[in-house]
Amino acid sequence: MSTSLADHLRALPDESLAALLQARPDLVVPVPTDVAALAIRAQSRVSVSRALDGLDQFTLLIMDAARLTRDPADGTTSVDGVLAMATAGPHPPAPAAVRAAVDRLRALLLLYGPDHQLRLVGGVDEISPYPAGLGRPATELDPRTAALCADPAKLRRTLLSAPPSARAILDRLAAGPPVGSVPAGALRAPAVGTDDDLPPDDTNGGTATGSPVRWLVDHRLLVRVAGGKGGTAGMVELPREVGLLLRRDTGPLGPLRTSPPAVVSTPREPKAADSAGAGQTMEVVRHTEALLEQLAAEPAPVLRSGGLGVRDLRRLARATGLDEQAAALLLEVAYATGLTGEVELPGSAGRYGADQQVMPTAGYEMWRAGSLAQRWEQVARAWLTMTRQVGLVGQRDDRDRPITVLSAEAERAGAPAARRAVLGVLADLEPASAPTIDEVLALLDWRAPRRSRGREAAHREVLAEAATLGVTGLGALTSYGRLLLAEATASEDRDADDPLGLRADAEDGAGTAVRALDALLPAPVDHFLVQADLTVVVPGPPEPALAAELEVIAEPESAGGASVHRITTASVRRALDAGYSADDLHDLFRRRSRTPVPQGLTYLVDDVARKHGGLRVGSAGAYLRSDDEALLAEVLADRRVEALALRRLAPTVLVTPYQAGRMLALLREAGYAPVAEDATGSAVLTRPKARRAPARVSVATRALDPLATPRLPLPRLLGVVEQIRRGDAAARAARRAPAAVRGRTPAGPTPVTGHSEALAVLQQAVRDKALVWVGYVDAHGATASRLVRPVSLGAGYLRAEDERTEMLHTFALHRITAAVLER
Repeated sequence: MSTSLADHLRALPDESLAALLQARPDLVVPVPTDVAALAIRAQSRVSVSRALDGLDQFTLLIMDAARLTRDPADGTTSVDGVLAMATAGPHPPAPAAVRAAVDRLRALLLLYGPDHQLRLVGGVDEISPYPAGLGRPATELDPRTAALCADPAKLRRTLLSAPPSARAILDRLAAGPPVGSVPAGALRAPAVGTDDDLPPDDTNGGTATGSPVRWLVDHRLLVRVAGGKGGTAGMVELPREVGLLLRRDTGPLGPLRTSPPAVVSTPREPKAADSAGAGQTMEVVRHTEALLEQLAAEPAPVLRSGGLGVRDLRRLARATGLDEQAAALLLEVAYATGLTGEVELPGSAGRYGADQQVMPTAGYEMWRAGSLAQRWEQVARAWLTMTRQVGLVGQRDDRDRPITVLSAEAERAGAPAARRAVLGVLADLEPASAPTIDEVLALLDWRAPRRSRGREAAHREVLAEAATLGVTGLGALTSYGRLLLAEATASEDRDADDPLGLRADAEDGAGTAVRALDALLPAPVDHFLVQADLTVVVPGPPEPALAAELEVIAEPESAGGASVHRITTASVRRALDAGYSADDLHDLFRRRSRTPVPQGLTYLVDDVARKHGGLRVGSAGAYLRSDDEALLAEVLADRRVEALALRRLAPTVLVTPYQAGRMLALLREAGYAPVAEDATGSAVLTRPKARRAPARVSVATRALDPLATPRLPLPRLLGVVEQIRRGDAAARAARRAPAAVRGRTPAGPTPVTGHSEALAVLQQAVRDKALVWVGYVDAHGATASRLVRPVSLGAGYLRAEDERTEMLHTFALHRITAAVLER
């Protein structure tokens, strides 16, 4: 078949061949040496599987129709045969839809050839052994079953005589897949008084028990096949002829749906969905900042096995008022955004034997200085592209150990593709459509059944995370969420067109998603309202400068659209410690407050400032001095500061062997108000520096699907086609004037002139068990060579032993560029 497919590829015009490479980008990694190599790669299991993964349910069934209508003699079918089978059901699709599906299969090179002699590429039957969920023909299973199926009247009579429990098994198997597992003893004759006549609980994909299965096997409607493990005696398979007869009411391919299932849920009001989502984005930014502040105050130790401990997750969740799953999501996203990172623990190892801590990075300060929309956009874009499945946190791994936040066990390379698939479904619906979870899963199952199969839990998690992050509102994709997804996809396409990043981005400033969200959020405010009870009301999201000031001068009490803070003695003292003077605080309140400053606040500031700095701290270790001898005597007698080991040097001076920082902390904890001073006696008032982890790069720069092969633009693909044509011409010229290639050079093997010649050399080496130099291109595109002894050649791979290291290596045939026998 490879020769026929190669001839078909040679006959294609350059534009069609380039379009094929654009539709299946994995065919050019690395660039094939000639058309024969391209044909072999196009039929490899991995490449065919990737092409099938992107097909919708209807197109897959049309391909199955081509498989079911093949002529056993030459393996060909026709468009008319496919049309006849596809339209045989009670609700036939339009012939134009069937032809469009056939054209798509041809564009992907899953079908090729003229209308009257269509062929399927190799590898399809191996990947999907049961076309349309039907079993193998009876002639391939059992001669006696084949004889029954050869008599249609007798087959119908046998089916009509089946007991109800046996017929239920047949109906389940006829819907596909056509095989079921059978527990040990299910096919033995029943003992008297047993309950073997009970119907099975599960046959399709589960187990079958009792006489119904035995009755079906005895009457040749099911065939026992090899297989079975874990306590099962084997497998049973429904012959294709029986399955087709059972599908007489639905058609041989089952129900055919040319378009995705409709969404019947009532759409939301667009403004309501956007408003709900925008409100959630404010909460996400606030909770993320609160989590990072908690990590700054008390960094979380990293477990020796990786990730954060369960107790630390609970502590952070409790401190920020979040449930553990939401806290885990925000911690993972913050790490992916580059807002947190690991640092080495100072001194000895910390809790749990850890030697690292997780804390905010230097990039956190820059992130906090941005607007609400900009901060949310960075978080949401990192979520789109991070290869982490947060829903696994709290579950058990293969070794029955809990999966923790930031641990390696939650890494899943397919997570970005799952998010893109789910959001893509919502983006393709009408704006503000709010489908149910089951409707989303049904749409995913129709759009890409091979990709969605078995991933229902991951897709549910994506919907929940999108709602938590404000990407969706009231179950509908928000307008700014739609723009964010479009921007990420467009950025991925630009990166594919400019892999080295040489082209400058044409857009300046904030993206469209940021501008759209900014229009929905309340405008940042630069003022607050001071009330008589010393509470400060901020009537909106504070601008970054105001937020920084409030963090120093007030204690937060409640958050939301309008946040409330309270000014206390401790907060005023904290502001004075940070470097504010009493006059600075009076000026700040006059400038920021839209209400008259209460007299009580003025008195509080003056009273705290009057006492502030009454004690001066230096280093001796450290010293403590004051003009108030009675105050020093009180400190010296205070048992709360005994740990400082203070002693009097003079009536106005005390000293300690400890550093000034420790003295300051203990005195303030005991309720005193000391200030530090330098060698000249001048007060040193500074804001304490927060420890930060080294800056990290956000994962938002990644592609949405890290497993996908980059798609090259059409002009570059035309150049690749020209290169393949040149290699093919050289290979054909070499076949007309063959030259023996023997020996080797110091630089490695001399490449043979064409992929087919390399395969011939490898086949000869397998037969002779001879050593051979193999040249190949690795996964990073680098060329290398290795002297090996081939063991087997098949299924698209060469398996060979390196005699020097006694290791077995596996080479993908499409990556082999040279093969030279060692002489």
